[in-house]
Amino acid sequence: MRDDIKINERAATISDQIIAKLQNIYDLEIGLDIYNLGLIYEIELDDAGSSRVVLTFTEMGCGCIDSVPNEIKAALVEIEEIKDVEVEIVWAPTWKMNRISRFGRISLGISPR
Repeated sequence: MRDDIKINERAATISDQIIAKLQNIYDLEIGLDIYNLGLIYEIELDDAGSSRVVLTFTEMGCGCIDSVPNEIKAALVEIEEIKDVEVEIVWAPTWKMNRISRFGRISLGISPR
């Protein structure tokens, strides 16, 4: 799991599965998945299987604001331990390009630093 994503202990136990699902959800305008783009800020999972995902978007006018939360919900409930998903969109802290992972930078043709 990325160091810049806050994740609770229960979610961390299945983080590989969560990451795999998030890497299949794309910001189609940019052409990169939401995980490597750095849109995910926080992931929680409680004992009852309820998950909470906090994310942002690159801008308020992002064309995927309506679709991505539904895609996250649909993808994460495919994981056995997750029964339902709440997606919270936040605008602070503001997304910045430095949230793009090294893999994401290479994929987009941006210097990996």
